[in-house]
This record gives sequence, C-alpha cells and structure tokens, in this order.
Amino acid sequence: MKLVRYILVLQLLVGTLSLHSQVLKGEKVSFQLNNAPEVEVVEVPDAKEPAITIISPELENGVYYKSAEPEVVLIGKISAASGISVLSIGSKWIEFNDEGGFVSTIELEPGQNRLRIVAMDKNDNLKEKTLFIDYTPPEPTLADKIRDKSVYYALVIGIDEYEDYRLRDLENPVKDCVKFIESLTKNYTFEEENITFLRNATREELIGSLDDLTQKVTPEDNLLIFYAGHGMWDEKSNNGYWLPSDAEREKKTNWVRNSAVIDYLTEIDSKHTLLITDACFGGSIFETRAGFADDELAYEQLYEHPSRKAMTSGNKTEVPDRSAFTRYLINQLNENKDTYLSSATLFNSFRLTVIKNSKAIPQYGNIGYVGDQGGDFIFLKRE
Repeated sequence: MKLVRYILVLQLLVGTLSLHSQVLKGEKVSFQLNNAPEVEVVEVPDAKEPAITIISPELENGVYYKSAEPEVVLIGKISAASGISVLSIGSKWIEFNDEGGFVSTIELEPGQNRLRIVAMDKNDNLKEKTLFIDYTPPEPTLADKIRDKSVYYALVIGIDEYEDYRLRDLENPVKDCVKFIESLTKNYTFEEENITFLRNATREELIGSLDDLTQKVTPEDNLLIFYAGHGMWDEKSNNGYWLPSDAEREKKTNWVRNSAVIDYLTEIDSKHTLLITDACFGGSIFETRAGFADDELAYEQLYEHPSRKAMTSGNKTEVPDRSAFTRYLINQLNENKDTYLSSATLFNSFRLTVIKNSKAIPQYGNIGYVGDQGGDFIFLKRE
C-alpha cells in the first residue's frame, strides 16, 4: 500500500482551519484554508526495502554455514510494510505463508555454495541477501564402499532326504538352512533375490547353481556357500565329497568332489568367497588355518585383498546330525552388534563353544590354490 503523507497547515493568524475537500488515495489533493493560499498534498512513495530473517540454520556472521549433509533446510521469515509479493531462492520461486514464513530444502554441491535470496514487496522494493554454505562430504566408510560397489550372493544347500535307502535321511540340514538364510537377510546385507536355496538338490542342480554363479558374480562381489548334508571321505583317492539327494551309497557317479567345488571357486571371480560346510569330513577341503585382528583399519585391509576361506563343522571325521556347529554359528550371527564381522572373528567366537558341546572340532582356514590373497570375507551389518 502506498504511504501518502499529507501536509497539514496550522491555523493562520486569521480564520479557522476548514477542510472540505475529500482526500483520495493515490491522488494529488488540493484544499484551501480560510483566507490562505491553496495548499497541495504531495504523495511520498514507500522506499523502505523488505526484511529477510534466517531462523535456521544458525549462521556465522549472518551469512556463513558449514554442512556435512548434501542438503540443508532453510527456515526464515520475510516482511514488508506493504506486504511481500515475490520470494526467490536461487532460481526457484518459494512459497510463504501469511506471516511471511517460509521453509525450503536446498540441495548442495561439494564445496562452497552461494545462495541468493531475493524478496520483493508490493511497491516493487527489492531486498537481496546472499548466504555461503560450505558442504564437505564425509569420507566414505568401508561400509559405504561395499554397499556402493558390491553384491552379497549366497548359495545355500540343504540335503536331508536321500533317494538311496542305504543313505540315512537326516533331520536338520534343511531346517538349519532356513534359519541361516533368515539370519543373513535380517541382520546382514544379503538380499533374498541374491540367495539361491537348494532343498534336497540333485547333483545336476547343485553343479548347475555353481555354474550360474560363474556368470553372475563379479570381481567386486562377495559369495557365501553353505552346505549341510552327508559328506564322505575316500581314503584311496584322498578326497572328500558332498552327497546330493540322488547320490548312491556304492557309486560315486553323483557324488560331488571337493576338488570339483574348488575348481568352481577358482572360476567364480568374486572379491571374497566363504565356504561353510556342516558335513562329515568337511575339513578335507583345506589344511591351513588363519586368524585376523578386528579393528577398523584391519577390516579395511582385509576387505582390500581377495580371499577364499572355509569353515567346517569338523575335520576328517564324522559329525552328528544335530549340529552344534550350525546352531552356534547362527547364534553368533544373530547376536553380533558390530558393523563388520570377519569370518575369522565369527569362527573364533563360537569354536570353543562347539568343542565343549560336541565331539566335533571345527576347522577354519584358507582354501589353497584358488586365489586367496590374505584378505577375509566380511559380513556387513544392516543399517
């Protein structure tokens, strides 16, 4: 609203002030005092600029702000005697309420961001305020790097029903696999679509799934293979075997050699591969054992170098159907609160408990000749 000032003339020496003319807004108005010269009212325009107040965030010296986040929520208020007609921040028009309050989310680029705020009142008076917001992105953590580049794949195999009556059916492998998958998807960065679950798989299905992984897994990805079922050891060939559901007791035709599994681990070009077996004679797959530190720097170094690790429920001996190994393995996965859990730390956390509660002696170590370079498989906790 234009502010109109009227010049009032005091009573002159003779006569009394008498104003009979109507004052019209926005117009020049003339009136005459008794026995006095005519007086003209002069319109004086409003030249007072609007006010811009920033309520949040709290600024340094009124114009500077430092942010570690990629966006900032700007809360402020604008005011003018004649009312506000337009508000812009950067190149965007901003809405404001009847009291002049406004809220705007500002996306930032790394470095210094220059933010120009312009308000215009209804008399076309302008007010400009410039803010400087320094955005410094935080250094990416190991977890950030893994989530950005890597996929966690899992092949989970549970065999408890056998076609050959001479091979005793088992009670727990499939049940244990279900619990194992639930722990991975609930607690760690394994997605269901990246987990292949083979229930009572035949040799063809098992080998086919390993073959699929050679096409799917990239050098940035991590692979976990879990096998629970019968295992056999052939002293003559000095080799261990997994027994799929179509295995025959007296024929090795459908048995899966440890050496065949190792060949696939060579072909699957993952960043890290961890093999966990809960089967008799599972320890025949490797001979060496390893252990690592578990501080932040150590995890960075462990993840940097490719690894091929294995943990088994026993060595070259039989293990019971009701597995203390898998039970305590899953317990530790569920109870872990740390962001990073290396396979070595996981194994060491429950190994003695398994020994105390069963006759089995779990084993852990490198799988030889398949590309282990001293790193370790890292379980990454869900956010």
